[in-house]
Amino acid sequence: GTPQKYDPTFKGPIYDRGCTDIVCCVLLVVAIVGYVVVGVVAWTHGDPRKVIYPTDMSDHPGTDPGSGFPPDTRLPKALPRLRRLHGSSSPIQICVSKCPDQFLTYLTASASRSELEYYRNFCVPEFQNLQKPLIEVLKDKECPAMIIPSTPLARRCFPAIQAKKGVIMVGNKTTYDDGHGRRRNVTELLEGAKKANVVLEARQLAMKIFEDYTVSWYWIIIGLVIAMVASLIFIVLLRFLAGIMVWVMIVLVILVLGYGIFHCYMEYAKLKGEAGSDVSLTDLGFQTDLRVYLHLRQTWLAFMIILCVVEVVIILLLIFLRKRIVIAIALIKEASRAIGHVMSSLLFPLCTFFLLCLCIAYWASTAVFLSTSNEAVYKVFNETACQFSGQTCTPETFNTSNVTKLCPDAQCLFAFYGGETAYHKYLIVLQFFNVFMFFWLANFVIALGQVALAGAFASYYWAFKKPEDMPAFPLFSAFGRALRYHTGSLAFGSLILAIVQVIRVVLEYLDHRLKAADNKFAKFLLSCLKCCFWCLEKFLKFLNRNAYIMIAVYGTNFCTSARNAFFLLMRNIIRVAVLDKVTDFLFFLGKLLIVGSVGILAFFFFTHRIKLVQDTAPPLNYYWVPILTVIVGSYLIAHGFFSVYGMCVDTLFLCFLEDLERNDGSAEKPYFMSPDLKKLLKKTNKDQPDA
Repeated sequence: GTPQKYDPTFKGPIYDRGCTDIVCCVLLVVAIVGYVVVGVVAWTHGDPRKVIYPTDMSDHPGTDPGSGFPPDTRLPKALPRLRRLHGSSSPIQICVSKCPDQFLTYLTASASRSELEYYRNFCVPEFQNLQKPLIEVLKDKECPAMIIPSTPLARRCFPAIQAKKGVIMVGNKTTYDDGHGRRRNVTELLEGAKKANVVLEARQLAMKIFEDYTVSWYWIIIGLVIAMVASLIFIVLLRFLAGIMVWVMIVLVILVLGYGIFHCYMEYAKLKGEAGSDVSLTDLGFQTDLRVYLHLRQTWLAFMIILCVVEVVIILLLIFLRKRIVIAIALIKEASRAIGHVMSSLLFPLCTFFLLCLCIAYWASTAVFLSTSNEAVYKVFNETACQFSGQTCTPETFNTSNVTKLCPDAQCLFAFYGGETAYHKYLIVLQFFNVFMFFWLANFVIALGQVALAGAFASYYWAFKKPEDMPAFPLFSAFGRALRYHTGSLAFGSLILAIVQVIRVVLEYLDHRLKAADNKFAKFLLSCLKCCFWCLEKFLKFLNRNAYIMIAVYGTNFCTSARNAFFLLMRNIIRVAVLDKVTDFLFFLGKLLIVGSVGILAFFFFTHRIKLVQDTAPPLNYYWVPILTVIVGSYLIAHGFFSVYGMCVDTLFLCFLEDLERNDGSAEKPYFMSPDLKKLLKKTNKDQPDA
């Protein structure tokens, strides 16, 4: 706390501290070690190539040289998977050396030796008997019933569908032979290949977007730099214009409401004497055409009364809260000065963003490796009664086992991914742990950033002489204090939040599973739980944020800091509400101004509407690509700048409240607030000159 007697060398309460919540710190370290172990085990057993590379019906990867395929399948490294899109049975998945380039049915190919040899490239490797009857070949799923011209994409064959002058074509043809001597239109293939066509169109769209980025990336960077400069200028101007902007907006709201009252009165007076205008709302009842109500005098009278009530309430609030509004504006101006003395804080969100990216990358890679850790499970399939049906089998030894002797038509086919080991049985638990650790570490990174910023800005507030009494590197010092003393407290706060977020994920999963159910009570209960935990998460984020500020200021543990921050805010609830709404308005205005101005500038530039630089703008396939990129990037930049500003305002506000409650301006307990705040509150430090 503050010292009993003022010492000119004293620099505030932020330096006297010790380690807090050590148990949670140890728990976090143990959890991180366990998370690393889970990642190593997942990377040892997992194989992401199962997701990237296609497989045939026996789960043999198309790029595996040791899969037992004929030598020609090794020639192209990208071996696509051919799906038969025509027919009612399950699709045949075969690894091939290249995609088919012509329409052909097995019935047509069987009439020609050369065509049958070509067709065999798209059959299973075991198919060698060219004299085998057609019905048996299709029944055993050794060859597809039909092949169509296809194009390779992502190691898979997709129908080569294209449109030329509004005509749908596949392989430059509009019709094909169905094998029975009939010509069919290729549009009949569209339904079966709809998803494949979407993928091809997405590929073309992606290529055009990539081309747009290659010719406009430097202009996009220029737009983002403009947004960064505009955000910085806006924060600097808040020191001088915050009061003007707030009061102008308040006056405009009052004037708009006043005009609304005047307009309602004029409409009410104009309808006097008109037929049907005196009908009451109760007699008229509910009408789907809302314009009917605008022809009633009672409607405009109701509008006028409502606006008058709102106008009176706002004026009364201004009368009673004017001083608190002035204090909020003064704190916002003070926050601009604080950021001016800790300019490195504006770049600090990049550090938090980088650490969050590491968390996301580790979580995503571990999730992929865990999900691909399952082994291929083969089971016995047969069409007649067999005692071994559904049992697991080994393809390499299946033909020499007793199963084929007792059940001649049985086959050992790939069924699903799974496993019998303890590791495979607990994969779902490891995935759950992966998700939980992601939330915990992500919240910890955010908490670390908040404490570091709060410590830096608190060092500004608690400097008796600003900025002479501030440390040389306030942000670096605050970051070091947070890691050295308060890792446990940050782990505690982020753990509580992570538990609530994981519960919300589980509830969302249950909601997804219950969508097809008819149990209305269960759906209602689930909706209530989702709403409650959403509110709880919002409250915990608010509480944690202020607890972290108290940790940065006083170095107390998480529970003590959360309790002190909560009751301090509750004792000043009106000031909290006023400051919150004033800052929300200014941040909304700043984001709207920055994103809107930069977005409009980008629109006029990329659409060649600025004559001075009309020839400079690059030619584009879609001009909305760089415009949307600039708008989204500008919003993220403005949000990053204003998040720092918001943390500064909240920190100074809590320090300001603490200063008012703990100090009285005496020589033993002087105020640390700035001269402007002291002048505003008519406070002075006795026997101590103002800084």
